Amino acid sequence: MLANYGYKDGSGDFFITIDTDKCNGCGECVAACPCGVLEVAENENDPLSEEEVARVTEEHRKKIKYTCNPCKPDTDRPPLPCVAACPCDALSHSW
Repeated sequence: MLANYGYKDGSGDFFITIDTDKCNGCGECVAACPCGVLEVAENENDPLSEEEVARVTEEHRKKIKYTCNPCKPDTDRPPLPCVAACPCDALSHSW
């Protein structure tokens, strides 16, 4: 299941998508994020699942455009630290 965290405003779509079927809850993305945007917790999108997965913290859900901005270079876009750290390829950004 794809879990989308973020929002859409007049300047674009700002979502972090986590594929909860791929995520194994290892926390590598959490450790790689310099802004503390991610956490490992219960899968809120599947209440029957007992496994933990990565998700965007409640504090950052309405401001990821700004909190993720330091990792988003204007030119020569290398993989973002959280995306590069994910061994399961379960994480992506929409912008």
